[in-house]
Amino acid sequence: MKPNRQAKILELIAERDIETQEQLLGALEACGFATTQATISRDIKELRLIKELGPNGTYRYSAAKQLEHSSSAKLNSIFKQCVVACDHAQNIVVIKTMPGLASAACSAIDAMGSDDVVGTLAGDDTAFLLLRDNASASALCSEIRGQLA
Repeated sequence: MKPNRQAKILELIAERDIETQEQLLGALEACGFATTQATISRDIKELRLIKELGPNGTYRYSAAKQLEHSSSAKLNSIFKQCVVACDHAQNIVVIKTMPGLASAACSAIDAMGSDDVVGTLAGDDTAFLLLRDNASASALCSEIRGQLA
């Protein structure tokens, strides 16, 4: 139900100028989705919707694709500049960074949103990544090494 509702929200905001949560709630109800304002509020947060100035001069909900892309590009740039080395043992990847930048490396990995990455843990200059399997760890480590070259 939630994925269908959130897909409908994205569809509605792409088609219409929806300015308020109440308008969004009404549009969803008209499409057969029985929900509450609190649920809509959580959906807006999870979908990372933003309000942007529409062509008619009013603010409307919009998906934050450009903002997210810009943020990911910055993280990738930081990642390339801070990583010193990468190695893996079975399904664990260890990334060595410049001092104080392991957290930035983990943030960049987390922002990728890969289903293969179970989690990340950052120290000062070392990041541990737990991957789902050995092959995924090897592939990620190879990709990171390729960026270092």
